[in-house]
Amino acid sequence: MATIRKHAERYEIRECRNTKDGPRQYTLAGFSGLLTPETLDRAEARAQRPFDRERLIEKARSLDIPVTHRRRFPEARALLASLQSGARLEPGLVDLLQRALEPLSREPLPEHLEDANLWIGQAEWERGRALRGLLRSADRVLASRPALRARDSARFPRFASRDVEAAEAAETA
Repeated sequence: MATIRKHAERYEIRECRNTKDGPRQYTLAGFSGLLTPETLDRAEARAQRPFDRERLIEKARSLDIPVTHRRRFPEARALLASLQSGARLEPGLVDLLQRALEPLSREPLPEHLEDANLWIGQAEWERGRALRGLLRSADRVLASRPALRARDSARFPRFASRDVEAAEAAETA
């Protein structure tokens, strides 16, 4: 039976196997952050004992590991990224890909996601770097603009009301 163990900043799906030297733990798959169906597929392919996906998902949730049932399709994303960067495929491969994709159902991409297709194949660290750059630019724009309204000098109430009363008395006198 496979289990999930934390190893440093990563998680590992492990399996206990009997050897001539006694029981040993073998790592079936490693991941960080999110447990995906692809990770479970890799682990199940390497497992030599019965593999219970649902039990592993329950264990991950009990360890507060986020779990997704949506596939990420890393190979398709990598192909899109290479094609968007200008890579060319052999004509025979193009024909085979078109034939393989033909029977799959299609749905049109919503208009508001048209520009997002450039980022689909990019690595998460690259998308994060671009987002941080945009946020820094927005901060610079906001810092360069004059304030829309002047702030009150005293935004929070004072703790000692005697000082306020003394200041008001001095102003009226």
